[in-house]
Amino acid sequence: MAYIQSVKGISPVIGEKCFLAVNATVVGDVVMGDGCSVWFNTVLRGDVNSIRIGNNVNIQDGSVLHTLYQKSTIEIGDNVSVGHNVTLHGCKIRDLALIGMGSIVMDDAVVGEGAIVAAGSVVLTKTEIGPYELWAGVPAKFVKKVEPEQSRNLNERIANNYQMYASWFGPQGEDISTEFEKKD
Repeated sequence: MAYIQSVKGISPVIGEKCFLAVNATVVGDVVMGDGCSVWFNTVLRGDVNSIRIGNNVNIQDGSVLHTLYQKSTIEIGDNVSVGHNVTLHGCKIRDLALIGMGSIVMDDAVVGEGAIVAAGSVVLTKTEIGPYELWAGVPAKFVKKVEPEQSRNLNERIANNYQMYASWFGPQGEDISTEFEKKD
């Protein structure tokens, strides 16, 4: 079962039909919408400020979400995919965005609707990525515009795939492997 902890009397709020991997950590002022998945070794640390996550968001293995005390918060829209080993620190990620594996998005950065941050990129503090833009590099720079329909299709497909993957683990992240072992 995931590690869920209150901080300063504030408890995480988890939406319906969410999957939390057995070793995911969710603490403090975290509010998560419906149909989300938080994968193995992921940490959502709402201890010093708030983290707000929309619906059908997947936060993949090894990612860390944190904020600055009394300065920055995290806001994530709907149908967002956060790749493996991503660090999000006090930033805003709009609907249908994709944050590629190993990326870092720093405080007060904004990733626009349908935008794509390429794997391994570093989005510096206060950077604003426009809607349907592809950014890449260290530091991340504008690469090109992405067709809105192409971006929407890609990002909705990935988000929906992660709902399917989460369903393999049973409701609310419950480990159902023992049920399969009994049937053999």
